Amino acid sequence: MAPIQKLLSAFIIALTVPVSASAADYSHYLRHIPPAENFGQVVLDNYSHKAGVLPVTFDHWLHRAKFTCRLCHIDIGFAMKAEVTEISAADNMSGYYCGACHDGKRVFDGRNIFGSCAENYTEDEGKRCARCHSSAEAEERKYDYKSFSEKLPKLPGNLIDWEKAESEGKVKLTDFLEGVSYKREPLKAQDDFTIKIRSWDVIFSHRKHTVWNGCELCHPMIFPSTKRGTTKYSMFQIMMKGEYCGVCHTSVAFSVWLCAKCHITLVE
Repeated sequence: MAPIQKLLSAFIIALTVPVSASAADYSHYLRHIPPAENFGQVVLDNYSHKAGVLPVTFDHWLHRAKFTCRLCHIDIGFAMKAEVTEISAADNMSGYYCGACHDGKRVFDGRNIFGSCAENYTEDEGKRCARCHSSAEAEERKYDYKSFSEKLPKLPGNLIDWEKAESEGKVKLTDFLEGVSYKREPLKAQDDFTIKIRSWDVIFSHRKHTVWNGCELCHPMIFPSTKRGTTKYSMFQIMMKGEYCGVCHTSVAFSVWLCAKCHITLVE
């Protein structure tokens, strides 16, 4: 069976099998989810190979334990799709994108954040380059998923339960970057609501999403309207095309294959 046919078959099963929150019930679906340490991993290679260095391996799990998604994708300006931003070393050295934090001067959590790029560098500085321009397993990288996530709550598939980690205070999120962000009153989030569908209702929480995204990360780029019921979409668009909820929940936020995270109420 071709890969797309296998995925379509699994998609159909996902819509017909009763939803349960237990890890055991997810055994069929977990094969569709990348290993936890690779979930949300992005390889950036717009210019790296041309410059004679390895691509950048970016781990979302490391950064989202410290910063909101809104800060990076709205205030700093990273696109929501890999390779679209086309970050260059010149951008970073000018204080844009990675360079907004990784300038060698900014202090976060009592530590200097290492600089991201340089025009001329020594062999020792080359080791600093390898913290980003390397494979995920390279010894120059200072973190590994297993030790980093050890004390954080988990979802099936050993994925970090970011929602629970934030609500329990195990991660402290920064949503303001001096010199980049501007002070403003947060927008008032709409109330949580139920999305009625044919099988299992979805409980959507604006409150939980705005902790990470604010309002402006989702509206209007992902969901054009803020009026409930105006934007129509399907599970096919979410799971197969990576649209709407699938923009995040097929690659970074908890996987769409963890059905019971959204589909809460069984419709009788």
